[in-house]
Order: sequence, then structure tokens, then C-alpha cells
Amino acid sequence: MEEKLQHDLDEETLFVVSQTFKALSDPTRIRILNFLCCEEHSVNEIAESLNLGQTTVSHQLRFLKNLRLVKFRREGTTMYYSSDDDHVMNLLHQAVSHAKH
Repeated sequence: MEEKLQHDLDEETLFVVSQTFKALSDPTRIRILNFLCCEEHSVNEIAESLNLGQTTVSHQLRFLKNLRLVKFRREGTTMYYSSDDDHVMNLLHQAVSHAKH
């Protein structure tokens, strides 16, 4: 490993790490993050492209936004989402690559 992991992690670090892995443990969130990896999309585009309900997408995006894994911008009444954490996106891509290995 490039960096040696600390033996004793503080509570905040433990919480953030566990929440990040929780975010990546859900297939729907993985699909959404993967879809947002290269460009922003509206909630409707995400729902249609991934064949998911708009309510489901909105719920998952709220979870990801609270963890600062996605960001959004508003254009009129439309919300556009994009990835907001390159580290987590790298983790996701490594996990996908590992799964396909």
C-alpha cells in the first residue's frame, strides 16, 4: 500500500468511511454514480436511462448529495446532477474493474 493506514481512527473518520461504503453497497446508487461519472444528467434522464422510477432516483440522489458524492445545479425547474468526489468515483471504478477481472 502506498500509504500506511492509521491503527486508531477517530470517530468522524470511521463514520465517513462507513457511510461512503454504505453508499457504494447499493446497486441502484452504484448505477446512478456510474451513469454520472462523465457528465451531468437531469433526474428524468437518469430515471429513463436506468429504467428507474423518478421517486427512487430522487431518493437515492438525496442520499448521495448528503454525503457530497454528487452535486446539483438548477436550470429553471430542472435539477441536473453530476459526480462530486473523484476519490469515490475512483473507488467505484476500481471495484467495477475488480469485479470484471
